[in-house]
Amino acid sequence: MKFKNKVVVVAGGTSGISLATALSFANEGAKVAVLSRSQDKVDLAVAALIEVAGEALGFSADVRDIDALHNVMASVAESWGSIDVLVSGAAGNFASPAADLSGNGFKTVIDIDLLGCFNVMRAAYPHLTKPGAAILNIGAPQSWLPTPMQIHVCAAKAGIDQVTRTAAMEWGADGIRVNAIAPGPIADTEGMRRLAPTPAAEAVWTKSVPLGRYGTKEEISKVIQWLCSDEAAYISGAIIPVDGGWSLGGSSNMTMALTAK
Repeated sequence: MKFKNKVVVVAGGTSGISLATALSFANEGAKVAVLSRSQDKVDLAVAALIEVAGEALGFSADVRDIDALHNVMASVAESWGSIDVLVSGAAGNFASPAADLSGNGFKTVIDIDLLGCFNVMRAAYPHLTKPGAAILNIGAPQSWLPTPMQIHVCAAKAGIDQVTRTAAMEWGADGIRVNAIAPGPIADTEGMRRLAPTPAAEAVWTKSVPLGRYGTKEEISKVIQWLCSDEAAYISGAIIPVDGGWSLGGSSNMTMALTAK
């Protein structure tokens, strides 16, 4: 029970990696709050968390709405006290050649991924445990790998890396650690269903991973949990790939995978 009675907030915590992460913290004794746009998904996630931990909080809020996020974080703090762990995992992705991508399409991903990440952190800041809080942002290898059909995602994820590093510098004096991970191809996630929609495309993605398989949501959640634990107390400002070595193949790997039919 590494996180017994710790307060954990997971933005985007109603599906995919973020939901798996919320459940992993609940299994370790944490009080977990989740937020996402869909009230139906929030309700399902809260029910699953209550089965594990006996209590949970859920909020329907858009990470692009800073006022809504201020209200969410204040409600969590009022119910449970200061926030010990913040996970920012809201994201959007779709494949599009740059020449076909509209300005609105580009802006949508920037707003959800990058602006959303900042908004989550900024709204939580007044309520974070000082010292002792840990923030974990979920990025992607596209932050450093130029990737065809992902110009919007590359820009957003690169921004998240810099937000992570800069916040680590500024908030370190408060005793707040800020890190990010960059997951590779992860099974049973909406992102991979969009990027590898056919068995042939999935086979190409799998072949491009040196370990020869997709990762699992549970594997990612364990890394997140470790980075937010006292065992990683001297790690801050790090961007850690969790991808089975996939990003070692560089942009050629990305091109091969994303252009597979």
